[in-house]
Amino acid sequence: MELIITNIETIPGKTITQHLGLVQGNTVRAKHVGRDLMAGLKNIVGGELKGYTELLNEAREEAVGRMIEQAQAIGANAVINVRFSTSSVTSGAAELFAYGTAVVVE
Repeated sequence: MELIITNIETIPGKTITQHLGLVQGNTVRAKHVGRDLMAGLKNIVGGELKGYTELLNEAREEAVGRMIEQAQAIGANAVINVRFSTSSVTSGAAELFAYGTAVVVE
């Protein structure tokens, strides 16, 4: 079963029939030495830090995957009002946190 994931509070054309509560997923990622070297060079000349962009994309996918697993485990077929948050855990490591409201829709 594929979950509907949205960052809005409703799903157009669907009716929320059951509210199951908060679901969440997170991951903590550390910087990679090779990426740090390339980032240092990019800081000199400017431009996108592609190594960090990839790291954040991987972290977001993992956090969302964990949130989806939690939602499916409690019987949801949708997660609404999805949000993301980041925080520094320690020097060189950050957490990416995804959360939303698990619901059943028809």
